[in-house]
Amino acid sequence: MPRKMQWIWRSLIAILVSSLMIATTIALQPTHAAIAPLPDPYLTSGKFVDGERVFSDYLQTNLKDDKARLGLGVIQFMRGTERLMQSLDRYGMMQTPLSGLVPFLRLPIPKNPQPQTLTYEGLQQVFQTWIDDLATVRNTLEPIKDGNFKLALRLGLIRLDFDGNGKATNDEMLWQIFNAITGANVTEKDAQQFLIAFDRGDALWLQGYTHVLGAIGEFLRAYDSRELFESCAHLFFQRVDTPHKFLITPRRESPDEYGYSFSPFEFLDLVSAVHLTKFPLADPQRMKTILNHLKSIVRLSRESWQSILAETDNDREWIPNPKQVSVIPQARVTDDMVKAWFQSLDEIESILTAKKNLPFWRDAKLSINFPRIFTEPRPFDLVSWVQGTAATPYLEKGTVTNMNVWNEMIRAFGSNLFNFTIWFN
Repeated sequence: MPRKMQWIWRSLIAILVSSLMIATTIALQPTHAAIAPLPDPYLTSGKFVDGERVFSDYLQTNLKDDKARLGLGVIQFMRGTERLMQSLDRYGMMQTPLSGLVPFLRLPIPKNPQPQTLTYEGLQQVFQTWIDDLATVRNTLEPIKDGNFKLALRLGLIRLDFDGNGKATNDEMLWQIFNAITGANVTEKDAQQFLIAFDRGDALWLQGYTHVLGAIGEFLRAYDSRELFESCAHLFFQRVDTPHKFLITPRRESPDEYGYSFSPFEFLDLVSAVHLTKFPLADPQRMKTILNHLKSIVRLSRESWQSILAETDNDREWIPNPKQVSVIPQARVTDDMVKAWFQSLDEIESILTAKKNLPFWRDAKLSINFPRIFTEPRPFDLVSWVQGTAATPYLEKGTVTNMNVWNEMIRAFGSNLFNFTIWFN
């Protein structure tokens, strides 16, 4: 065979062998070499169910991809929020000045022309579904350990299908919800530019918030509020299953037709609501769950801030350390704020573990053992708590929380203490 032909054949054989080796290498790659999905396409299109399925499948074989895990957690959280909004829409929640007084009723639910009748059991199921959805998010986020990943998201462009019609429109974007709840004046251009690089500190923050919201949900399920529901749920929903049929007037069932105007009877309803905030204990175990939630909030807030303080970059921060800049305009975190926050976490932990008590406003010699409210629960009576008699079973002589800690919080955060507390978690 001519030398030239030999060279050609050898080259072909070498190429063939190399190709086989490359193909074999690719075939034998572990499954974690698969391309990780991105959450943005699912969040901005409102296709949460598809996103949850894709990310769950991916994480089955890529357990240590914490960036993808956070993406799944965000999708699940938004899906749970969407499910809550759809439930409120299904039962014809009304947008009135009164609904603005209740945090989760501030959600901009569109008018439902044909709402279902809301029963007490139906409302309790809404609460339970919300609790379960939060637990799903929490379980997804708990394994996250990687301190180096970044997940960039444009939160304002997330779409939620408020009314469950299968279409997430421009009017159902998160920046619109933010404006409705807070009264802000964010524009779509602002939302497009609002890009956040989430990291482990933010993952811990979100995990902590599932405990905050979960504690609220558990309280709503721990007590039997049926009497309050039957007497006052008509203030918020168009059609309510109540023995007091006179409460469901045409004005309630068709608010758009009549228009909203404050009725003197609503004042009486509000008085009744205060009077009826007196609930029998339905599920004592849920009170212990609330206490565990509160302890987890403190633990995760501390871990979150430890992670945030360890950061040395300055990359589109959601919650910055004192050396970083937040994507939130004019939101500045100082060393004094961080110091005061850690001191407050230590103090709250002491209260939750009964090392310190809450002061009792009726007698300075006595104090309230706060965790016993949850470990030894009793019926809840709002008026009796304000008066002080409901605290009697939990009164004792003990070390009271250090008021200097709380005064330092006020000094460090000033008039924005409440807003920073919500933000810091």
